[in-house]
Amino acid sequence: MKHGGKLRYWLALVAVISILGLLSACAPAPEVEVKEDLITEITKRGVMRVGLSEFVPWSFKDKDGELRGFEIDVINKLAADMGVEAEIIPTEWSGLIPSLLTGKFDVIIAGMGIVPERAIKVNFTIPYDYSGMSINANKELAPDWSLEDFNSPDVIISVRLGTTAVDAAQKYFPEATLVQFDNEAACEQEVINGNAHAVVASAPEPENWVNKHPEILYLPLKGQTFTREPISFALRKGDPDALAFFNAWITLNDWEGWLEETHQYWFVGDDWSIYLEEE
Repeated sequence: MKHGGKLRYWLALVAVISILGLLSACAPAPEVEVKEDLITEITKRGVMRVGLSEFVPWSFKDKDGELRGFEIDVINKLAADMGVEAEIIPTEWSGLIPSLLTGKFDVIIAGMGIVPERAIKVNFTIPYDYSGMSINANKELAPDWSLEDFNSPDVIISVRLGTTAVDAAQKYFPEATLVQFDNEAACEQEVINGNAHAVVASAPEPENWVNKHPEILYLPLKGQTFTREPISFALRKGDPDALAFFNAWITLNDWEGWLEETHQYWFVGDDWSIYLEEE
């Protein structure tokens, strides 16, 4: 009887465990939240939120306060091709990537160059344009200098904070002193006022300032650039579908010639200068 009681106990326990297992298997599985990919989210929202920083001729406000520039054309065409509206969110350059990562906007389209430090934080698309660093200088402080002449402890070079101009200046002019500002206008004013010898910035920005102030500024490299860098959209990591879509859009518009045509208008010609405010 004693052994029979133990056997009945174990049989009952096994039966209870089996029943609980069956009930668990029949119960509906907990729902797993599946996050929509960015392109689906943008399409449903009907708005693509884009972060950019003003930088002539990539993007700037015209005489009437309307945003214009190469990036504005790219953004508007991209949004039109997606069938959505574009919400452009001007942001200080140094705040672009942090704002993207916190979800303030969906994508950065701001003439951003691919560099390893940025690629650690964000995903870059294939390039949709290429840029290069140029330099202008104060005629009195740096008369007829070569590029090598600027690499001296006595030289002050003005650059925009957080841009690849900082990297280029540090690489090519390691002996010079760099002063950094939040925008190109402040950088150029430092040279115009005689407080810095030169500005390093993406072409054609230095050329534009020489055209405005030919009596003070000149181009040591005669309008040539001394670097070449790929320019790409920046996205949050973890969304391969969005990256694939933007890459496909860039490939198509490159193949059709639209990107080159738009580049020629904004970076080679100067018809767009009618939009700039008179100084």
